[in-house]
Amino acid sequence: MGKKTLVLGASENEHRYSNKAIKKLRNYNHPVLALGKREGKVADVSIENTVKEWQDIDTLTIYLNPANQKQYYDQILKWKPKRIIFNPGAENPALEKLANENGITTENACTLVMLSNNIY
Repeated sequence: MGKKTLVLGASENEHRYSNKAIKKLRNYNHPVLALGKREGKVADVSIENTVKEWQDIDTLTIYLNPANQKQYYDQILKWKPKRIIFNPGAENPALEKLANENGITTENACTLVMLSNNIY
């Protein structure tokens, strides 16, 4: 069983890295949840456009710039992911500090590269 991953900033646009990440996570058999601006579908994953009370999230991988992350701070802490991956362009020292203070591991990394190198 893979690592249950929530993709924050998910998009149906095939040129977006969040879209590529969803597909690659599924190719590596990780269960995927997706939250984006618009509802949609990528591979076999439904993109939600409203926050859900998801549980047991191993990894939160973020594809939003820091300004667009602020509205999710409280919810991220409620989800209690084991780790947060800040993909390029999503690096956020304020959220990183908040996460670390709440026992959540953080990484500034690229989900796609991590999967390709078997370090996910």
